Amino acid sequence: MPSPLDFISTRAAALARLEEFLPDAGHYAADRNFVRPGHPNISRLSPWVQKRLLLEEEVVAAARERWSFEAVEKFVQEVYWRTYWKGWLEQRPEAWSRWVEAVPRLSDALSADQRSTLEAAIAGRTGIAGFDDWARELVATGYLHNHARMWFASIWVFTLKLPWELGAAFFYEHLLDGDVASNTLSWRWVAGLQTPGKTYVARADNIAHYTDGRHVPQASQLASAAFAITEPALPKVAAWTEDSLWINATEGRAGLWLHPEDLAVERGELSAEKFVAISAAWPKRMAAKAGWSEAVATWTQAALRDGAVRAGAHFGADLSCDAGRMGPEASAQADRRLSPVRRPLAGRGLSHRRGPRPGRHRHHLAPPGLGYPALPSRHPRVFPVLGADQVLGVRRCRGFPFASERGGIILTL
Repeated sequence: MPSPLDFISTRAAALARLEEFLPDAGHYAADRNFVRPGHPNISRLSPWVQKRLLLEEEVVAAARERWSFEAVEKFVQEVYWRTYWKGWLEQRPEAWSRWVEAVPRLSDALSADQRSTLEAAIAGRTGIAGFDDWARELVATGYLHNHARMWFASIWVFTLKLPWELGAAFFYEHLLDGDVASNTLSWRWVAGLQTPGKTYVARADNIAHYTDGRHVPQASQLASAAFAITEPALPKVAAWTEDSLWINATEGRAGLWLHPEDLAVERGELSAEKFVAISAAWPKRMAAKAGWSEAVATWTQAALRDGAVRAGAHFGADLSCDAGRMGPEASAQADRRLSPVRRPLAGRGLSHRRGPRPGRHRHHLAPPGLGYPALPSRHPRVFPVLGADQVLGVRRCRGFPFASERGGIILTL
């Protein structure tokens, strides 16, 4: 049996951990806020759920089968906070694009004193009990208890007075469950932006109590009150609808472009589709553009491979995991019967939506940031995938990086 924080990047390991947790799921509400070594009192399922190696509905169904709803209500709520954050960000994508723009700008603008504070914070050398341990634990294990994440973020923002955006980037770099929506919006919540006027201020007595006295910072070390952080109102975009270009896969030759945030496609709404090729490519420089640590990149690539093998077996499709090519192009290499496809390009904005013209390529482009595989997207279903003269339909399914219900890009050729 692996150690509690030995997250193996397979669906089999996810199911094993879920089964191990279920006998304790009914006691989750009473103990969930305590931060204990090895985190035996919480599910620790988030790295697998974030990659959808394990589906939210599977987790909830298993808990409710074992326990009454009243017993697992708090656990169910926590599972679906992730789903809620996905939907919230999908309708307000500028929260993400603002963060993407702010990280390099704020990093370059740090004063010498701020840079020294930042370096001490990420190295765990601030002298603040608890905070330093959590910084080291994050880098070493790729995981932190949610309560520790809240304390850490509060101290980062209100005690150390560092930009919340840089703290979110530190988490996103190292968390195995680092999620565009959950991570970004949780940091915004602590800073008082997500729910305007509501901040989270870490207290020394609270930390001491919920760590069973292992971490007892001095009250004088911590900020006693928050300060206001403001921003322009976020615009809300229309809810997503199915792409009008979609033509059912059975009417053409379809390939599935698998991405690393939907790795149990054989169990979701795509399970009955027919695909002749599946691409699970790992583009060069992907991890660097995403800002992932080596550990996160390695874990994610292994998870993608696990999902790809299962998908290939389920659909009976040719599989490509070419590390040097991107999505649809790799699928074409896997199955020569598919029409040639074009490599996704870095985006330049959602306004680049031209109708198809002979000899021209119809690009769905998105602004710089994180998207798969060129990592540019603030919108989960908008990618420059194919030349319009070669494609019958593109189904832009929900998934990377925001929504959680669907995933992948279906290419009807």
